[in-house]
Amino acid sequence: MEFIKQLLIEQGITSQIAVYLANVIVVMLLVGLSALANLVTKKIVLRIIAAFIMKNRFTWDNVFLERKVFHRLSHIVPAILIYYFASIFPGYQTLIEKGVAVYIILISMMAIDAFLNACNDIYNTYEISKVKPIRGYIQVVKIFVFIIGAIIVIASLIGKSPLLLLSGLGALSAVLMLIFKDSILGLVAGVQLSANDMVRVGDWIEMPKYNADGDVIDISLNTVKVMNFDKTITTIPSYALISDSFRNWRGMQQAGGRRIKRSVYIDTSSIRFCSDEMLGRFRKIHFLTDYIENKEREIAEYNDRNGVDKTVEVNGRQLTNIGVFRIYVENYLKHHPRIHQSLTLLVRQLAPTENGLPLEIYAFVNDTNWSLYESVQSDIFDHLFAAAPSFDLRVFQNPTGQDLNRALQGDTAP
Repeated sequence: MEFIKQLLIEQGITSQIAVYLANVIVVMLLVGLSALANLVTKKIVLRIIAAFIMKNRFTWDNVFLERKVFHRLSHIVPAILIYYFASIFPGYQTLIEKGVAVYIILISMMAIDAFLNACNDIYNTYEISKVKPIRGYIQVVKIFVFIIGAIIVIASLIGKSPLLLLSGLGALSAVLMLIFKDSILGLVAGVQLSANDMVRVGDWIEMPKYNADGDVIDISLNTVKVMNFDKTITTIPSYALISDSFRNWRGMQQAGGRRIKRSVYIDTSSIRFCSDEMLGRFRKIHFLTDYIENKEREIAEYNDRNGVDKTVEVNGRQLTNIGVFRIYVENYLKHHPRIHQSLTLLVRQLAPTENGLPLEIYAFVNDTNWSLYESVQSDIFDHLFAAAPSFDLRVFQNPTGQDLNRALQGDTAP
């Protein structure tokens, strides 16, 4: 500074003007030097680093380029030069040093933020990320980084030790607890969700309280985002998954089978004992041939052994059309290519109701795809509704307007 001022005075410039001009020249030189350092850092150093990263055999380090970690760090170089040359301006040295220190701290916080985001992106490339996501923990680390950065910035501006400010945080703990209540609850919930493996990204969950029914697309510190099947997105507080109940369909997806649990309601007035004519028809049905022959032999032996009087229909053991139909449905499902034979398969009667006798199908489709599951379920019940009349059974249905019109007109045709 003094050297430039003397040169200007030697050129005939007054001392007062020479001081101002010297300051302007030094500032311009410092700005030019900082711009040059910034240019060298970004155009040369960063390109060398990028070329090295792109050419090596690793792929995870490319994420640091995409997140601009090194790009943000490059902003520190000009700041270091300005900090080094602050002594040139004795009257403003303290102010410049404080300003540069705050700038370096802010840039460092941004670089750490980008670094943490890159770490999360790299972790998400592994399969374990679906089981144990770390985004919530990354956000907790960011909160601590920003809090500590803010304390250091304030300490730099007021010229006090950061430890002095940290000691004063105890008095503000109640306020901090109120401000970061959701974050604290979310952190605790995130640890429990992860430790107990309660929910993962990609899980289908159902939570009626929040109108959530779809796939989990994001798990963060405070929220869990669910994309519903109507493509709307429901945001659920993380701690709600701990305090409230929800249904996770992951077990169904892992089992490889999706449950069918639906009933056919049979009109009880159509249930009767099987006549010889009916048994002759049933014997021709592919899934019943062996069953009818074995059952007839078993019943005949039982009735002969016990001297059953066959002149009365209800005496002894006999086959019923509903029982034969139940066995037919069971055998039909056992031979169905889309029914999972390793999982539970039941055809059972439930308690009779005012709508008839429920014959429940309890089985699993061997594919969890929704559209295929609905197609298989529909095909099965299409067949059962059409097959019931072959067993002289009627599927129950409440009277319709057409039924009432027929009754009023005296039409008794079925």
